[in-house]
Amino acid sequence: MFKRCEKVAEAIHEEISSLLVKGVKDPRVGFVTVTGVKVTDDLHLATIYFSVIGSDEQKKETEAGLNSAKGYLRREMGKSLRMRYIPDIIFRYDVSIDYGSKIEGILKQIHETDEADAEQDK
Repeated sequence: MFKRCEKVAEAIHEEISSLLVKGVKDPRVGFVTVTGVKVTDDLHLATIYFSVIGSDEQKKETEAGLNSAKGYLRREMGKSLRMRYIPDIIFRYDVSIDYGSKIEGILKQIHETDEADAEQDK
């Protein structure tokens, strides 16, 4: 059975994703993907995890753009989500994608080394 905070997190995820695609006009917010949302049990705080392709500088710029759009995003969420209180928003860069890419690169390197060793053994 789902807790209420999980349902709210899912609704916020969908709403923020669509707002970022069509509503935020800040040039710092480019191609952003919302990777997850966690809402506290009291529904007063939503941590929104995002990823963006680019350098560390672009990631910081995107986070600054998202933080400047918090008021707009909360206001628009309030119009579509029927809740008594719209949670405060915190944006966090999702490092799990970078971590996964790093692991994938290491595994690819190991695989190539194994293939090279197998060729030498022949």
